[in-house]
Amino acid sequence: MIEYNNQSLWDTFALHGFAVLGEVAPEKVEAMRQRIDQIMLGEANIDYDRTLMQLDSEDGEYASAGPQSQGHKGRTLNYRKIEQLEFDDVFLGYMQLPIFAEVARHVYGDIPVASFRAMFMNKPAGKGTKLPLHQDRWKALDRDPLLTIYTALDDMNEENGCVELIDGSHHRVLNRDHHSGYLTEEMAREFESTRRTPLILKAGEVAILHNWTVHGSGINGSPNPRRAFSVCLMDAETRNLPGGELASTSIIFGQGALPA
Repeated sequence: MIEYNNQSLWDTFALHGFAVLGEVAPEKVEAMRQRIDQIMLGEANIDYDRTLMQLDSEDGEYASAGPQSQGHKGRTLNYRKIEQLEFDDVFLGYMQLPIFAEVARHVYGDIPVASFRAMFMNKPAGKGTKLPLHQDRWKALDRDPLLTIYTALDDMNEENGCVELIDGSHHRVLNRDHHSGYLTEEMAREFESTRRTPLILKAGEVAILHNWTVHGSGINGSPNPRRAFSVCLMDAETRNLPGGELASTSIIFGQGALPA
């Protein structure tokens, strides 16, 4: 059994900006693997008009990836990103596992917690899009989300383009001017000689990440896809700027939570 309240786990998280929980609910992970293929192939009974979907790039460059917009974009397994998965029963049931509620409570305290984004990330076999170094924060929010729960749907390693982390980089915001936390070229150059820690996970294993931990990834050089389910959780009272409306009504834990 995973000891999410083990102090050494949280000491690791505080020091490095990430920690590995281990395997969580393997039967649910297999269900998510099957479900995401159905979604990509257009076979799922979901509202595609509200589902953000982005196709992978053809040349591996971030700027070449397809538009991030609502709607199905063809029957293919070569999607890079799919969001709004909190509205799918299979993914929501996984997101609301009690262990994740306890992890969120450790970070945020006993308050309602919402999903800022529940997102499938994919590097198709022999393809994938390079992800530049960045921190997961958004200039349009009145407070930063501080927790991402990252689940490997496939084995992840350096060959297939696993996430690479800059150890201990979560103690300050580096680029407040960028709308979603991407580093400038000059900032990125400062990390060129810094050893990156590959987030190597087995299928079904879970890592918790501080949102300010600088990270990026390369392309997939293997013959198999590298898929992940990434859930960014935030204080449910987080609001968009400058309008002040709630950033999300998709409360996952606490009063008003979506039904599992």
